[in-house]
Amino acid sequence: MNVRRVGDLGPDERRALFERDAGVDEVRDDVQEIVDRVRKEGDVALREFAEEFDGVTVGNVDITDDAERAVEEIDAATLSAIEDAAENVRAFHEAQLPTDWRDSFEGRELGRRYRPIESAGAYVPGGTAAYPSSALMGVIPAKVAGVEHVAVATPPAEEINPVTLAAIHVAGADVVYQAGGAQAIAALAYGTESVDAVDKVVGPGNRWVTAAKSIVRGDVAIDFLAGPSEIMVVADESADPELVAADLVAQAEHDENASVVAVTDDEELAEAVAAAVDSQADARDREAVIRGALDSAASGVFLARSMSEAVLFAEEYAAEHLSIVAEDDESILDRIPSAGSAFLGPHSAVAAGDYASGPNHVLPTGGHARVTGGLSVDSFLRSTTVQRLSEESLADIESTITTLAEAEGLEAHAESVRKRFDDA
Repeated sequence: MNVRRVGDLGPDERRALFERDAGVDEVRDDVQEIVDRVRKEGDVALREFAEEFDGVTVGNVDITDDAERAVEEIDAATLSAIEDAAENVRAFHEAQLPTDWRDSFEGRELGRRYRPIESAGAYVPGGTAAYPSSALMGVIPAKVAGVEHVAVATPPAEEINPVTLAAIHVAGADVVYQAGGAQAIAALAYGTESVDAVDKVVGPGNRWVTAAKSIVRGDVAIDFLAGPSEIMVVADESADPELVAADLVAQAEHDENASVVAVTDDEELAEAVAAAVDSQADARDREAVIRGALDSAASGVFLARSMSEAVLFAEEYAAEHLSIVAEDDESILDRIPSAGSAFLGPHSAVAAGDYASGPNHVLPTGGHARVTGGLSVDSFLRSTTVQRLSEESLADIESTITTLAEAEGLEAHAESVRKRFDDA
């Protein structure tokens, strides 16, 4: 990788870095056709798309029993790792559970309550790698929230990866479907003969999946539109260039469209990181995928004139994963509010968050961390405000209500309050 200077970036280079998108526009028309067919033809469309896109003849769409059997089929060490990761993810999300509350506000009893949605569907990708971790991240927060029916859709194959299936079962999914891509999202949104429609669809996927989520979100809730993986590393002279490079290469391994960026105010570190990235990429089995990401205009190692410039650069980027390897990491974090998940210090490998530290790895990309956070227990909860007013507390605000209602020309609103005092 070449080192570029933040101050020398032209408009096109900045646009490539800061206006990342999931690439859904190019496939939207094709995805619309897929969604329409699944909505109209149900299981027939799912089976035909499985043959067309996955090269697989699908028998039963429901493979819940296969997921249960997979727990017995995988080796003990892998199952133990899945269970350990699930325990950590579950504990972190249980800590997020909110508590119903009521309080008195000048005699008005006001509060908020939380209840789970009734059903959710989690998409677990297949493709060029198996993602059992995505099963844990999609299903566990929903079950912790109390969602009664949690379905999983994962792409069909001659033999679906048993590790993925085992993770789906360990996570607590109630039903598992073999359906992939846009057609899976459509099935979860609208239902088929074999698939029950759900209230909300969550989970990562390729641009076909993301486009489908954007199409169905008028009819079903979704989490957000997530694109390819991203990482921003902010480092000072104390950072180990080999570790910084390792995190960059790890995220590049996900997808050739991934965006991997490091910024520092230390020129020697920048050059060392760039060299280490190239060296480590050469040693990886997925080198072609990694190189595709590293060569992207949205990736690079950048030299800032100061740490303040580096921080502003990282904040504007609004990364999915933010790694801060610097002596004053907490201070830097306070100055970068826009990030999906933050990793502080040299031992906080981003891969820990991908798998087992506990926080969710389904995170906003494409700069959307400026306005939203990642998947959480809150994603599966409904909040309801609760109000109980006494005659006295209503009387205290009667004139405020009626004056504002009349100012808006809503006479019936004002009268609905006055009537409560007709006999007073």
